Amino acid sequence: MKSLRSHAPGGPETLVMDELPDLVPGAGQVVVAVKACSINFPDTLIIRDLYQFKPARPFAPGSEIAGVITAVGDGVTGWQVGDRVIGMIGSGGLATQAVVEAARLFALPDGVDFDTGASLLMTYGTNYHGLVDRGHIKAGDVVLVLGAAGGVGLAAVELAKAFGARVIAAVSSAEKAELARAVGADDVVIYGRAPFDKAQSRELTDAFKAACGPNGANIIYDVVGGDYSEPALRAIAWEGRFLVVGFPAGIARLPLNLTLLKSCDVCGVFWGAFVAREPLKFKEQVAELFAMLADGRIAPRIYARFPLERAAEAITSLENRSAVGKVVVEMG
Repeated sequence: MKSLRSHAPGGPETLVMDELPDLVPGAGQVVVAVKACSINFPDTLIIRDLYQFKPARPFAPGSEIAGVITAVGDGVTGWQVGDRVIGMIGSGGLATQAVVEAARLFALPDGVDFDTGASLLMTYGTNYHGLVDRGHIKAGDVVLVLGAAGGVGLAAVELAKAFGARVIAAVSSAEKAELARAVGADDVVIYGRAPFDKAQSRELTDAFKAACGPNGANIIYDVVGGDYSEPALRAIAWEGRFLVVGFPAGIARLPLNLTLLKSCDVCGVFWGAFVAREPLKFKEQVAELFAMLADGRIAPRIYARFPLERAAEAITSLENRSAVGKVVVEMG
């Protein structure tokens, strides 16, 4: 088998393609022939030792896979060789094979291709948990999504529209604005590149307020952080919910007096911990996502596909924020 692995902390250019023996499942495990692995922002962090979880080296990044079961370990029930599956595995996805705990797999629905399957769980799962469990979204809410043209942001726009919200997509270019509108955004705000001085920050606040309307945003879905967060918070509605999802632009410093003035909540969205703590609820949400996929309410937008040999480029495209939608590595 081939595996693109991290042997020492560093950027995508430090990853090494290794030839390894074929994997063997242990008790409760299966071996999956990986067909597709989507790239997510944590993959840019985990190889630099900047993520919450630090696997023992050497390891392959890549946490979200789709493939076919090729071997089944002792004690596994409900799965057999040849089953098409998707799953979240933490790390190890950028390889032609992966050993996976059987309980962490889901059957890939008929008619859904591997690239789509590998692009579903993390982005849409994060957003479902964020919007429903943490944001308490309801029909008629105004939702402002920062970073709305990335994989997570586009999925947030789609889901918020599916839940009946009015969605404002905040993006960094006209091209990204067009894509956000294509997936359902009602309005867009195009922002410049941080850092911002006070005048630029105020200008962005005014743009957010104009787009959200006189009552402000009931939910702010912050996938970006940095200098973008405070201008968004200033556009929040009375008793709104500010959801902290990610911070590729840096960890924001929010003036807490704003939370008092708007009587609003600042809520963290740690999807990985939610999945570990509430696996049954997570499975119910995945079933709902499959139903939404089947009836066309959601559809992952795949921006680029790379072979395993060029997976470092795939990670770089997320790191430099050039990706518009999902990035997938195909194993060939």
